Amino acid sequence: MIERSGYSIIIASLLLSAVSYLLHPVISAFFIAFALFTAYFFRDPERKIGEGVVSPADGKIDFIEGRRLEIFMSPFDCHINRAPWDGRVLSVKFIEGSTPPAFMRKKGVRTNEILIESQDGVFRVLQIAGMFARRLVSYVREGDVVKKGQKIGMIRFGSRVVLEIPEGFRFVRKVGEKVKAGETVALKDEGIQGSQPR
Repeated sequence: MIERSGYSIIIASLLLSAVSYLLHPVISAFFIAFALFTAYFFRDPERKIGEGVVSPADGKIDFIEGRRLEIFMSPFDCHINRAPWDGRVLSVKFIEGSTPPAFMRKKGVRTNEILIESQDGVFRVLQIAGMFARRLVSYVREGDVVKKGQKIGMIRFGSRVVLEIPEGFRFVRKVGEKVKAGETVALKDEGIQGSQPR
């Protein structure tokens, strides 16, 4: 399955390949290769959703501090982002900024902030643009009700995603671990009351 916005790029690449074949077969091959890479990049696989707070993105955890976890997404990771918990979208806010390489942790970068309110607190998901990630796409808007694991957006061509969890939860994954969107990354602390979405 391919994310819907990828189809237009794939079709355009194949059309350019057909046209350029008459002029130069090598250029035509480049467009075919790009269409294949686009199909791979925009892949949208089914996921089994974990029991706890789930990862909003595929990639490698490269920072954890307090209630903040950051995931570096390479161009070869699936770039569909998912809701970490059940709740209602409080706000979706785009913040303009710079676009440094995604592997660098910097302030003042181009960001899309999604706040999800639940009875357990507010979850903050940041879609952060990198040097090649010029497009931050949100599938949700203020007031939407989302389920844990639901698709909430996408970042195109390499990026970083941040998850901030409310008090009463603890991360169960470590820096250096690879995760997939929908996998458990945090659980409720023992003794903390409240309902966990199923």
